[in-house]
Amino acid sequence: MSNPIDFYFDFSSPYGYFGAVEIGKLAAKFGRTVNWHPILLGPIFKQIGTNSLVTIPVKGDYSRLDMKRTARFHDIFFKEPSNFPIGAQVAARAVLWTQEQHPEKAEDLIRTLYSAYFTEDIDISVAATVLRIAGDVGLDATALEAALGTQEIKDKLRAATEDAAKKGVFGSPFVIVDGEPFWGFDRFTQLEAFLNNGKI
Repeated sequence: MSNPIDFYFDFSSPYGYFGAVEIGKLAAKFGRTVNWHPILLGPIFKQIGTNSLVTIPVKGDYSRLDMKRTARFHDIFFKEPSNFPIGAQVAARAVLWTQEQHPEKAEDLIRTLYSAYFTEDIDISVAATVLRIAGDVGLDATALEAALGTQEIKDKLRAATEDAAKKGVFGSPFVIVDGEPFWGFDRFTQLEAFLNNGKI
């Protein structure tokens, strides 16, 4: 059986959103499954001495143009949120809890959270919003609310981010498959070639 595709993402990343839209289709084409890994890029950026692309002079302006152009090119609906970027802790913790408690709903939650933020300008850094969306996809919002503030779920997200960094993850989306790393949505063509041929 083919190895799964490990897909690392931060909910504040528009390119992570684009990747989340496409990764399932790409995986299905080659008989793969996807392991979804929510992480926080902030601690990784701090560790390697960089910042979010949109905060860097000149590059930030270019990246905002490129996000919109990339969405148009791939026919992905996208609206730059008015509050951008955001802290993704609450959304990421909600996904980790869902993966543990209701794994069959985790992918639906991920896609719905991403869509809410990058197509409807809904701020998913707000706990009440994440809980409402969780309820919309059939999760027990009361149970999730109780879990979100626990040290256990905070530690899980910290550990997930640290584990990603140890594997060489430094951006979103970041894909590792069969030991081969691919950073960025713009590498999905190469990823497809690798899945098809086993090499590039």
